[in-house]
Amino acid sequence: MLYSKVSPAQKRAKFRESLSGPEILEFPGAFNPLSAKLIQEKGFDGIYISGAVIAADLGLPDIGLTTLTEVANRGRQIARMTDLPALIDADTGFGEPMNVARTVQELEDAGVAGLHIEDQVNPKRCGHLDGKNVVDSDTAIKRIRAAVEARRDSNLVIMARTDIRAIEGLDVAIDRAKALVDAGADAIFPEALKDLGEFEAFRKAINVPLLANMTEFGKSELYTKQQLQDVGMNMIIYPVSLLRLAMGAAMRGLDSLTEQGSLNDMVPQMQTRAQLYELLDYEDYGHFDSGIFNFDLGNNRA
Repeated sequence: MLYSKVSPAQKRAKFRESLSGPEILEFPGAFNPLSAKLIQEKGFDGIYISGAVIAADLGLPDIGLTTLTEVANRGRQIARMTDLPALIDADTGFGEPMNVARTVQELEDAGVAGLHIEDQVNPKRCGHLDGKNVVDSDTAIKRIRAAVEARRDSNLVIMARTDIRAIEGLDVAIDRAKALVDAGADAIFPEALKDLGEFEAFRKAINVPLLANMTEFGKSELYTKQQLQDVGMNMIIYPVSLLRLAMGAAMRGLDSLTEQGSLNDMVPQMQTRAQLYELLDYEDYGHFDSGIFNFDLGNNRA
């Protein structure tokens, strides 16, 4: 009922331990707290909170328009909803090293298990768009050092994302990743790699956990969980997938309403009332206060 009884500290300890375990982790992106509950119900390892999705939820493009307050608030709403660890996109850290430090502590207070900070210039753009730019190595290193120094829970995972592959090539990206690990990064997120061979090259060169971004319509192919595990990846995110699925279904529903004047043909594709109530734990609320829960789910299948 209400929020998870698993503490943020417990989630962080679990995430850090499992990130270095033998099995690859899968973190679908939650676009709201309810979708986070669905991710847990379906048995996934954790929740990803995408900056692009937070921006899109506000009707904004992913070009650095969201604020730390908006990201931290949404992160808190999602992270507290399940027993799973949450990894959040902290963009460039929202400013200079002191701003990065505050970002880390605000997101730590929001209850996330980990966060990643990237080496793009600020304002940034989606990692799979052309025309992005990155900061120099010194600036990127200072961001990660500030993040590591600012965390209060040593189990909070500080992940460094590098976007330099698309600009200066694979060898430079690996060198940048090594420098970020030396600066204290617990894990590396190499953005927009070209193929499995590049993922494998990163694995051979980097001795900390690695994240693979399986975003649709991007620079990388959509590889399977097994393919990525075989080349040594530790974690996969599907950052915008659920939002795209939900918006695609909404588009088709609105088209049906426009063309046919009703949603009768779409009803079989909808989540039922009973499924929604079960996901929301109506019955648990009823046990707390019988005045709230006073009907039988078995008779509410519509």
